[in-house]
Amino acid sequence: MTVYVALLRAVNVSGTALQMAELKSICETLGFSDVRTYIQSGNVLFRSDEAEAKVAEKLDEALGQKLGRKPGVMVRSTGELEAIVENVPFPDAKPNFLLVYFLAEKPARDALDTMVAPDGEEAVVAGREIYVHYPIGSGKSKLKLAALKPGTSRNLNTVRKLAEIARAMEG
Repeated sequence: MTVYVALLRAVNVSGTALQMAELKSICETLGFSDVRTYIQSGNVLFRSDEAEAKVAEKLDEALGQKLGRKPGVMVRSTGELEAIVENVPFPDAKPNFLLVYFLAEKPARDALDTMVAPDGEEAVVAGREIYVHYPIGSGKSKLKLAALKPGTSRNLNTVRKLAEIARAMEG
């Protein structure tokens, strides 16, 4: 069985509350096994023998029924998460100032062309992710980049921890 990490979009922000115990229960109801959550921002790890796209679709649909709208679910394998961590394009950035935006699909080639980065933000597209370095922190940033909207972000510390947990689950 494959170990997957699902990253939920717009959960426990903007009034969309979901307890992690509920998320775990939903995943178990869907037939996923060895389900674990990590922090309150909508990160869940589990095993499934279904394909990544099917896992994402099933979980998004179930969450849509629970929350009244589909939040968006980005799913990655252990290997994909490890590659994301290993290929960080900003090695000198503070891990909490570097966000990885997870997207359902690879962004368009021109995804960064309209970026407005008044505070020196830098972005790199790599596969289905966009790495963004926020020199002054994301909370203060005035970055405008439409390509980020359909995704969900996690700081590098969180991505590293998720990769570590997933690797341990692979055992």
